[in-house]
Amino acid sequence: MKIHNFNAGPSILPKEVIRKSAESVIDFNESGLSLLEISHRSIEFLEIIERTTSLVRKVMNLNHDYAILFLQGGATLQFSMVPYNLMNKEAAYLDTGFWAKNAIKEAKKFGKVKILFSGKDQEYTYILKNYQIPCNIDYFHCTSNNTIVGTQVKVFPKTSVPIVCDMSSDIFSRKLNFCQFSLIYASAQKNVSSAGMTIVIVKKDVLGKIKRNMSSYMDYEIHIKNKSILNTPNVFSIYTSMLTLEWIENKGGLSILEKENQHKAKLLYDEIDKNNFFENKIHKEDRSNMNVSFFLKEKKLEEEFNKMWKQENIVGLDGHRFLGGYRASIYNALPLKSVQFLIEVMKEFERKFSS
Repeated sequence: MKIHNFNAGPSILPKEVIRKSAESVIDFNESGLSLLEISHRSIEFLEIIERTTSLVRKVMNLNHDYAILFLQGGATLQFSMVPYNLMNKEAAYLDTGFWAKNAIKEAKKFGKVKILFSGKDQEYTYILKNYQIPCNIDYFHCTSNNTIVGTQVKVFPKTSVPIVCDMSSDIFSRKLNFCQFSLIYASAQKNVSSAGMTIVIVKKDVLGKIKRNMSSYMDYEIHIKNKSILNTPNVFSIYTSMLTLEWIENKGGLSILEKENQHKAKLLYDEIDKNNFFENKIHKEDRSNMNVSFFLKEKKLEEEFNKMWKQENIVGLDGHRFLGGYRASIYNALPLKSVQFLIEVMKEFERKFSS
């Protein structure tokens, strides 16, 4: 049975990644051991983490000024680790949605937070472009993609201040100059791997400047010295990340994925815009290529539409519990055919209820 998986996370992964991961759980590299049984300090795992690190560096075109870490605690822990490691007095944040707001909440526990923009006044349906970043702050923080509402930062600011970015829901989906960022973090359960692991990419020269007695687990420099195995890491998720990065490389890299993702998103947004029954509330220039939110204009028809898409083996289309409506998450591994299939269901819905 063909399932069309639009889940926001944990989300769809490439079929070959799932297959190889499943095989490794039964017998890892014909070792007679499951991947779940090997030591995180064994040669076999050290090769996995070294290969995964190398692939992140290669796919993102990063030099060795950057450390690559595979941690736990999700992006939620990073909301605290970032200010813990980088904030002496004050940082600047963009409030572009639910997760950005949570990051701001945690940062306020470590110092002053200057909010340069908040989209709350328009229900986070747009992102301001002409904000000014002060030069006397410790860092500037932004969230590249709003998973819940469906906005995405298209152009990042030029500044002498270190830029920190939460890329949890659009990492590896497009080509960027990643060297413009001093720190990037992303929970793995979107475009990368299974849940339970977070990638942190940090420019080493921004560390070691904080005047506080650092807790070991919260200290990026300690994790760098221990090569992400200060404690037992998520072996399975790191291995699956390696397979996904190999899949990205084999497809031709981020430029190819970006074109595919733009094409899928355009097709879906075009249908929403011209279909008489659906609407998207996001300003067009800020629409996400990863998470497409939309609503029925006639709420009374929700039960009928829900019945239709569920009967067609579409899963994960429900909007976030805080927002309602619908959300199609169209991550890297989602085939174009699934997007086209959803569009046909939407067209059929329009035909059925227009008469």
